[in-house]
Amino acid sequence: MYAIIEAGGKQYRVEKGDVIDIELLDIEGKDVEFKNVLFFYNGSATKVGLPHVAGCVVRGELVQQVSGPKVVSFKYKKRHNYRRAVGHRQKYLRVKITGIEG
Repeated sequence: MYAIIEAGGKQYRVEKGDVIDIELLDIEGKDVEFKNVLFFYNGSATKVGLPHVAGCVVRGELVQQVSGPKVVSFKYKKRHNYRRAVGHRQKYLRVKITGIEG
């Protein structure tokens, strides 16, 4: 059984027990509920949403907030002694999928 959900403008294929990193969301508490389910497969039948599957919910549990890999942007102009480096680390929420209902 798996589902494809939409969270933070991106799509994720999830099964029960998966741990995914999603964009930061305004979540209160430890429980997360994804109602934007685009596709659902239960082993024998499929449900495709237009745009979302009605009555299908993916539940998860917030594990922690993590930082992604560092991305370095470097500017350089030859013969002008100009060098600038800027680093950035994106913040993510790590979510463990606890159940798929549909």
